[in-house]
Amino acid sequence: MNSKLQPQTNYFGPFLTMVFLFLIVGFLTTANGQFQGPLKAAFLSDAGSLKNTLTTLVTFSWFLAYPVCGRLGSKWIECYGYKGTLIRGLMVMTIGLLLFFLSSWFTMHLPDAALQLNDHSIPGGFFIFLLGSFVVGASATILQVVINPYLTACNVKSTQAVQRLAIGGTANSVGTTIAPYFVSGIVFGGLALEEVQIQQLMVPFLVLAAVVFIIIFILLRLSLPDIKGTHHEMGEKLERSVWSFSHLAYGVVAIFFYVGCEVCIGTNINLYVSEDLGLDISVCTLMATLYWGGLLVGRMLGSTLSTIHPRVQLIFTTTMACLLVIMAMLTNNPWILVAVGLCHSIMWGAIFTLAVSKLGKYTSVASGVFMIGVVGGALLPLLQGLLADWMGHWRWSWSIVLFGELVMLFYALIGSKVRQSAL
Repeated sequence: MNSKLQPQTNYFGPFLTMVFLFLIVGFLTTANGQFQGPLKAAFLSDAGSLKNTLTTLVTFSWFLAYPVCGRLGSKWIECYGYKGTLIRGLMVMTIGLLLFFLSSWFTMHLPDAALQLNDHSIPGGFFIFLLGSFVVGASATILQVVINPYLTACNVKSTQAVQRLAIGGTANSVGTTIAPYFVSGIVFGGLALEEVQIQQLMVPFLVLAAVVFIIIFILLRLSLPDIKGTHHEMGEKLERSVWSFSHLAYGVVAIFFYVGCEVCIGTNINLYVSEDLGLDISVCTLMATLYWGGLLVGRMLGSTLSTIHPRVQLIFTTTMACLLVIMAMLTNNPWILVAVGLCHSIMWGAIFTLAVSKLGKYTSVASGVFMIGVVGGALLPLLQGLLADWMGHWRWSWSIVLFGELVMLFYALIGSKVRQSAL
């Protein structure tokens, strides 16, 4: 379709730009989660039995931005196009990173500004950090509303849509893989959690904000052509609700559980290993890195699977993930959970490709709606934290992940079938 509309356009450069931005999104998403343990030590030493619940609010606030801001990204595409939306999304990211800096500054200079809940004391800076997490999550949402449909629709020679999403996912995984070592090695210098100081959070966030500002400056000078037929123009009325496409609606549910399961393992495995098994931070970091590294390897392999339908890929990986999670709970072995990363690697691309299939001009709106499902990354880890606090351990809390894998298997088998088409 796109090659007929714009045969003269070379999308290779814009494609590489989107892949790089996907790396930035992955890096910041995982780095945000990796701050759970250090924040628990630095901010929540006096939070008592609320520590686990409050710590998972860092991830909750990030992913809460997805349902809130997904439609905003779609509206910005209508008004400003893909490039204008990317610029604005990165500006929002800069603001969020500066809020991270402010949270540390506030706590250092106003240590007595804290919320008292019975015997629990929560510093005011922690709530500023939660706000910053929401704002940076909002920017990640807006960027993905652009990146996903653009990678799906841009016409790059010798590639298919699911391959381009896999390549973008590979870059995303590079970011998620290096993020744990950035947090533990560069930000905290390999210190044990109990040695982490609040002031160590300040400079890295200023540096990241400066890097994002440079990216904005470069992006302003790059060519990023629009793709006709993937979004409706400002003022144009759509004939039907995007929710009337059942394969999209079920896809939102599937992505809810996919992101929730991915984040549960990627972030809460640190708490599981340190609290239940008593292992030190170096082992926690290794497990998180191997988990996200498994996503990287799987997505690299997925970028070569041009002949295997995404539905078949999703059926196989969800089935394997179910088996691995069951084995991990029965044996109380976190290393088996690490292996689930390989299964999770292609799920995002497969679900998104199936969900936006044959949607035409509804694609960009569908991408915004699709982001609503990413709130699973906020809710499921929080529910798991509550369950772990209630049971007193993390072992059987992984049943939440098992349920999510089963929902995705249902989508692959039944929910992804196209019953209504916009083409």
